[in-house]
Amino acid sequence: MTEEPARPDPDALLALARREGRGRLKVFLGAAPGVGKTMEMLAEARRLRAGGTDVLAGIVETHGRAETQAATDGLPLLPRARIPYRGQVLEEFDLDAALARRPRILLLDELAHSNAPGSRHPKRWQDVEELREAGIEVWTTMNVQHLESLSEAVARITGVRVAETVPDRVLAEADAVELVDIPPAELIERMRQGRIYRPDQAGRALRGFFREGNLAALREMALRRVADRVDADVTGYMRANAIAGPWPSGDRVMALVGADAAAETVVRHARRIADALKAPLVALHVEQPSAAPGPDPGPALKLAGQLGALTETVVAADLPAAIMREARARNATHLVMGRGRPAWWRRLAGRGLPAALLRQATDFTLHLVPDPAAVPRPLRPERPVPPAWLGWGMTGGLVALATLVGLGLDGIVPDGAMGMIYLLPIVAAAVGFGPLQGGIAALLSFLAWNFLFLPPRYTLAIAGPQDVVGVVVFALVALLLAGSTGGLGWSVRSARARVLGLRRLVEFSRRLGAPGDKGDLMQAIAEEASRIAGGPSCVLLLLPPLPGEAAPEPVLRACMPLDAEPDEASMAAARWAAANGRPAGRGTDTLPAAAWQFRPMRTARGLAGLVGLRPPPGGAPPGGEDDKALQALLDQAAVALERAELMEERAHVEARSETEALRTALLTSLGHDLRTPLTSIRGAISTLRTAGSALPEATRADLLAAAEEETERLSRWIANILDLVRIENRQIEPRREEVDLAEAVETAAGRAGRAHGRAILLDPLPPGARPAGPRLDPALLDQVLANLLDNALKFSAPGGQVRAGARREGPEVVIIVEDDGPGIPPEELPRIFDPFFRATRSDRIAAGTGLGLAICRGLVQAMGGRIAAESPILATGRGTRVTLRFPAT
Repeated sequence: MTEEPARPDPDALLALARREGRGRLKVFLGAAPGVGKTMEMLAEARRLRAGGTDVLAGIVETHGRAETQAATDGLPLLPRARIPYRGQVLEEFDLDAALARRPRILLLDELAHSNAPGSRHPKRWQDVEELREAGIEVWTTMNVQHLESLSEAVARITGVRVAETVPDRVLAEADAVELVDIPPAELIERMRQGRIYRPDQAGRALRGFFREGNLAALREMALRRVADRVDADVTGYMRANAIAGPWPSGDRVMALVGADAAAETVVRHARRIADALKAPLVALHVEQPSAAPGPDPGPALKLAGQLGALTETVVAADLPAAIMREARARNATHLVMGRGRPAWWRRLAGRGLPAALLRQATDFTLHLVPDPAAVPRPLRPERPVPPAWLGWGMTGGLVALATLVGLGLDGIVPDGAMGMIYLLPIVAAAVGFGPLQGGIAALLSFLAWNFLFLPPRYTLAIAGPQDVVGVVVFALVALLLAGSTGGLGWSVRSARARVLGLRRLVEFSRRLGAPGDKGDLMQAIAEEASRIAGGPSCVLLLLPPLPGEAAPEPVLRACMPLDAEPDEASMAAARWAAANGRPAGRGTDTLPAAAWQFRPMRTARGLAGLVGLRPPPGGAPPGGEDDKALQALLDQAAVALERAELMEERAHVEARSETEALRTALLTSLGHDLRTPLTSIRGAISTLRTAGSALPEATRADLLAAAEEETERLSRWIANILDLVRIENRQIEPRREEVDLAEAVETAAGRAGRAHGRAILLDPLPPGARPAGPRLDPALLDQVLANLLDNALKFSAPGGQVRAGARREGPEVVIIVEDDGPGIPPEELPRIFDPFFRATRSDRIAAGTGLGLAICRGLVQAMGGRIAAESPILATGRGTRVTLRFPAT
């Protein structure tokens, strides 16, 4: 059998394909400011420029250093964009100019820089992404403390929190990373000489960030990050070019996680080896389809993930070949495995996994981990098969049925060929009930065939050499069928269980994504958990701890069936699980005597809640594939609960914001629109009281008229408030009757014109075009028209025009009110129908409360219509049009 030729890794080829057409990115990385990143970038750029390469300096931050400024000589500089901000002008990188110029190489200093407000992107690294998408090669600089994943570690070491960070993926996707490094002592000497900061700043920096211990730690971070990058480049090159490893470029540890009780010991031992070598760790589990199921490797793989290992699961029939292939693909140098307990015949033949790897893995260092001191006897996983007694009974029944068929064919089929009939019950028993039942069926079939059909009949003796050969061949074929078909049956049932589990998870995901409140979501979680576990389940949410208490209190929120509630002893296990974030109760190491088992639902924000399961009496909690499906359910449920909580928080925040905005607007209106008329009324009354008899009659009349006008204004304000409250509480019931729109518009226009001393232009109607009378509330319609016309007259110029009219448009009737005032700013147009909102049309603020248009919208909607505004409507950029639309019938 020839070995299959090595092929390039598809993922590595895909990563190379993604880089095609994109501009390259080269990062000059340093451990701290002042190591010389910018100087190194400029020196290399000048060398390329001297050779004829098109190099453009987009941004070079000199920080007032003369030597850095001198290093830019001979390089063309891109003019900076000028961005106005809060009364001053800021200079930033001009992204559009760089895209238009399209140099061969663009220098862009300080990758972590935050752009000024008003720039296209908030961060400079986002500018770099756009430049690379346009095919421009970018050279840039950054310090290791600006990496997002290292910001917390840098803050703990130096005591200084870095505000500007760069996502780690930007550095990972760079085509080249060049480390610019100097010893900490030399960097400190540069600082003392004033070559990095000004003398006053240098003293503070030397006492804080630029201490020798801090710089040494940052230097180690930079060296390790570049080393990891080089290792990733080597591994990617090997995969893309189908090069079989391992290359001795660095140590990598691979833990071989088997389906045995020693798997977790192997993972822990491999972690210690990786820590000693300062090497990355990979945990590999190879699943063999034909192997009988053993203990679940899930806990060992989960432990590996918790210890920082990369976990991988592959499916292969040839275990040693799969291990060698994966180890070479990941450039592993150390393989850690358990001794295992292969069958006696495998040990005799030297076919155990350790022996096979000792022969084949000559390029690797093998570590055999001793078995734990006390390995518990592995429990046979629960299988989705009928009860054991039914399997044994069906095995005997199948052999008896085959015997009856053979008796019916006796004399027709030769005695030697009669054994073929017994192969059917062997295969059926092995597939239906397992290899053991298949082996028993093979034994019973051999005895029945020999006793009833092979001469001499009715004895177990074998007469001739031909019968001996037939019996041996039958025995070998029967045992082979029993073993292979039994393993195939296990594989088919396992695959079917996985497919069903995946299908249930997909259906559950759709159910979680369906609209509904949090109560429906928790009930769905309880129902799905009950379906997977095969017993009662419940969902508990965690209340914040009370003052003086350290742990949250679990509270029952949903259960399936509805009367399934945990007892007090089980709730103690729930409280422990909530306090420690680990499973507790039945089948665990904590409070195993409880009737319920509680599993936490974890999210990035912490515990979202608990799911409780009650196994049947004498039964065990879910295991095997059911346990995996249940864990997937818990992960999805936790995310769904977190999403529901975030949506509730967002709704509360929005409601509070709206309430605060409305309260602020109401207080502002009270402070202006209520105080102004009261002040006028009080002034008029005070003047009349103190000097009324001495005032001329005309003056007294003017004061009384002013007081009366302000009183009416105050009454309108209070009426508007009451109308708005009625609209918000849906207390308005329109009294519908047929209304002549043209007449209603004419009446309202005449009244509004007289009040303002101005005429309103009415659009003429052609003969026969008078709109049919829709069924509306005349009083409400008149109030809407009065508010709209009054608003248009107030905001139009003194010599301007206001137009109004009504017409029929298809199935609707339309009323239009237009003015030629200053118009409404586009950004304020969507808000003009909000309560207390007043658009800034000009410097002159007309009197009003900001409620008129809000009341119009509420009244129009109550009558089944729509209202909209548009501005400007004139070629001069002025004017506003408000349109009302009602059903014609």
